[in-house]
Amino acid sequence: MQNFIDASIIMPYQILELEVSEPLPTLTTGPNDTGLALILRYHDHPVGFLMKAFPPQTTLSAEEISNWLGHDTIQKILQDKVYAQINPVSTISFPSLTIAICTKDRTENLQRCLGSLLPLQQQSSSQLDILVVDNAPSDQQTYKLVSDLPTVRYVCEPKPGLDFARNHALQSSTTELLAFLDDDVTVDRLWLEGLTAAFCENPDAGGMTGLVLPYELNTNAQILFEERGGFQRGFEKIRYGQQLAGNVLYPCGAGIFGAGCNMAFRRSLLLELGGFDNALDTGGPMPGGGDLDIFYRVVRAGHPLIYEPSYLVFHQHRPDLAKLRRQYWSWGLGFMAFVVKSYLHDREMRSRFIQLVGWWCKYQLTLLGRSILRTHTLPIDMVLAEIWGGIMGLLGGYGRSQRRIQSIQNHFDTHPI
Repeated sequence: MQNFIDASIIMPYQILELEVSEPLPTLTTGPNDTGLALILRYHDHPVGFLMKAFPPQTTLSAEEISNWLGHDTIQKILQDKVYAQINPVSTISFPSLTIAICTKDRTENLQRCLGSLLPLQQQSSSQLDILVVDNAPSDQQTYKLVSDLPTVRYVCEPKPGLDFARNHALQSSTTELLAFLDDDVTVDRLWLEGLTAAFCENPDAGGMTGLVLPYELNTNAQILFEERGGFQRGFEKIRYGQQLAGNVLYPCGAGIFGAGCNMAFRRSLLLELGGFDNALDTGGPMPGGGDLDIFYRVVRAGHPLIYEPSYLVFHQHRPDLAKLRRQYWSWGLGFMAFVVKSYLHDREMRSRFIQLVGWWCKYQLTLLGRSILRTHTLPIDMVLAEIWGGIMGLLGGYGRSQRRIQSIQNHFDTHPI
């Protein structure tokens, strides 16, 4: 039985990086820590992530840490060794790249994100353009921040909605690749190297996604989210093609592909597909689904989608339980809006989407039962929030969002700025 996290207690976990190619150290939790999270690296490349509750000021010996790492981490290290030996270094040149950060009124987050990107831009030998898309800002703070950074471009998208901002980035860039980052992430020092590896090892790829690990684990909500699995998709390189062995619903369950806070595409392919769907990821009323939709359309158009764990970012999870509850609600809503849209537009896959809805309902009810029995990390209200969001998505969520977006578009067409 898993332990619930008491909502009234703050439980910071210390996050440490551990280079497993070197002798393991002794680790000690701090006086206020109630757990440890380890980012495991092998010759600097991420190979694992572990988190566990420990009392404050607990000392772990090298032997105890080795036992904690376990068999899976050793297997991953061996696989990386074999992969490096049997795969020759690619001679393909990395193309020009625009990194778009779509943001709204969060200059502190944006400043931190840019601070992690600028050193990579300075070190890069290829064309690397950083573009900030200010989405329906309420003030000039983002503009002022970017205006002091000569190597960062600024554009303003007045129509509120993340996919409006993403499409503005698409139209404002000219590079071969277009990467998207959320403003609440920071990039790892190997982020650009990981994206380069994904592209050069798969020159036919239409898109790339990467690993997302927590930036901090300071609050109950952040720990709950990561205990549930967070945004993680694992530490194995994956090439998603037209079929996936053992997955009869593929590619309809687009959540397996990655996360929208860390993704990149061939710009020409995005233009060919008509860009992002403005009726998804619109903000408050429909805060999700845009990444699922574009992943699905890339694969359905016949282009491989690559998951590369070294293409790594650190995401600042929702800090309080109310915001986390809303996130789960938005996941249910965005997922079902994507399902309804795809069902209406992709007749060949309709039977799979019907099966997917059945699978999702069964899965959520199983989680709810486990939560009631206290054998699942998430409390009941979090599971119910995602179920309620899914119901709203099924019952006309996408159509309502389409009408709302059309009203916004009409307003700006008749009242241009």
